[in-house]
Amino acid sequence: MVADQIRQRILRGDLAEGDVLPKEAEMRDQYPVNVQSLREAMRILEAEGLLRVRRGNRGGAVVHRPTPGNVAYSLSMVLAMSDTDITDVGRALHEVEPMCAALCAERDDRAETVVPVLRELHEKSLRELDDLVAATALSRRFHESVVQLCGNRSLIVLAGALEALWSSHVTDWASERADPATIPLTERAQALAVHGQILQCIEDGDAASARVIAARHLRDVQTYPHDPQRARVPLDPAVARDRLFFG
Repeated sequence: MVADQIRQRILRGDLAEGDVLPKEAEMRDQYPVNVQSLREAMRILEAEGLLRVRRGNRGGAVVHRPTPGNVAYSLSMVLAMSDTDITDVGRALHEVEPMCAALCAERDDRAETVVPVLRELHEKSLRELDDLVAATALSRRFHESVVQLCGNRSLIVLAGALEALWSSHVTDWASERADPATIPLTERAQALAVHGQILQCIEDGDAASARVIAARHLRDVQTYPHDPQRARVPLDPAVARDRLFFG
């Protein structure tokens, strides 16, 4: 009951990110339970990621509000424990990301909220075309932003968690495993040209074309980042934990 009451205060916003809960004696004045029950409530909330316990003189239970990154982290742990192939994540993205592209195109405010962000990322990618690692990172940010700007909060969290896992995989592949010479500049340019097509469809409000082109593009580009040494969702997915944010 104590954990539930504190959880509700965090989710309602009564307790903000970084707030420190009162000392144990004060907490017991608010919640008249024994010490063991109060500490168990703190352990429950810490396990849920809603509190972070600091040790030492300036210690205490610090509020940590849930973010989409928490979802990516939890999802990666579940998939890793079930020995899921990373291409399974790619296939899931192939289904949901085109939907997000269509929703971006359907936004009435897309000219102000969506198009400028995607255009800036697209232009940066073109400028970094010679650098496979930089171009790959910017390309992933383009894909992530299509999800983050789609306007549907549930998809932002769910599809965004998948994007975080796939981006972690692809950027690791580009920086540590890929031979830039095996991916000619012409092929990189072609892939980025499709980003331009998706951007144009979104700007024109053509949701149907945005969906079709995005699906075809994902099918094509997902053929690259194969890494037999990292075929599974990693068991240590901390790199994906903080990739996501609400735009």
